[in-house]
Amino acid sequence: MIVVTGGAGFIGSNLVKKLNQHNFNHIIVVDKFENAAKNENLKDTKVLNSIDRDSFFPWASQNAESIEFIFHLGARTDTTEYNLELLRQLNTEYSKQVWNLCVKEQIPIIYASSAATYGDGELGFNDDHQLIPQLKPLNAYAQSKQEFDLWVLKNPQKPLFWAGLKFFNVYGPGEMHKGKMASMIHQAFTQIENTGRVKLFKSYKSEVADGEQKRDFIHVDEVTDLMIKLMHYRKESGIYNVGTGQSRSFNEMVKQVFDSMSKPVNIEYIEMPNELRSKYQYHTQADIRKLKSLNL
Repeated sequence: MIVVTGGAGFIGSNLVKKLNQHNFNHIIVVDKFENAAKNENLKDTKVLNSIDRDSFFPWASQNAESIEFIFHLGARTDTTEYNLELLRQLNTEYSKQVWNLCVKEQIPIIYASSAATYGDGELGFNDDHQLIPQLKPLNAYAQSKQEFDLWVLKNPQKPLFWAGLKFFNVYGPGEMHKGKMASMIHQAFTQIENTGRVKLFKSYKSEVADGEQKRDFIHVDEVTDLMIKLMHYRKESGIYNVGTGQSRSFNEMVKQVFDSMSKPVNIEYIEMPNELRSKYQYHTQADIRKLKSLNL
């Protein structure tokens, strides 16, 4: 059996579908199945069982010998969440429990970290383990991901194989339920469809023009393909950046969406909320040399 936590979510549900395409159908999906739109992501998938997040560990204690691999993608992913205790419980402590299960039962694991851990990028975007402790995340969500990465690196007890993936800006089908946390590509498409224009945040850095904030956008299919390759590879454990290695401005990305929809470009630059201005990433670009060195 293959366990996918957060399996009803955006990346998780796409992974389940990709596993099905590779003829893996004995899949255990772990999630909170409270969001009807999110649950739609699993329509037409083949899974063995769906288990509530709070029931997973009792179930796992009875079925550990049958678990071949765990993809731990479940997390509270709202970057504007200020409930530190909630983030600590769901993103850090729950992940430690999953890790300890994998150590005890020697189950290989891939877990989701985040490019948000790089903060404003002043130290670059290098996934070298020696540099990770120096990172300064800008929000509580990113801090919860950073804390787990650091705990993993310091922990002498490791599973047979493990990989922490720092996802950059993933986009693709299955984002409808994410609302304001959906990728900017999804939001741009929806705004154009509904209003004919796109709203982008103004820049508050003199050296960066409005809409010239940049992100490393990567399609979810590339991400799920990579995860399945790593599941088979099971060598050279570590934390890896997952992106394209190239950044594109929001202006460029939005213009491409307008073109794909055969609509005239219409961008409105709006004020960024005050609470976000000190926590906003102006540029991300994955350094993927370590990942490329695996020759997957």
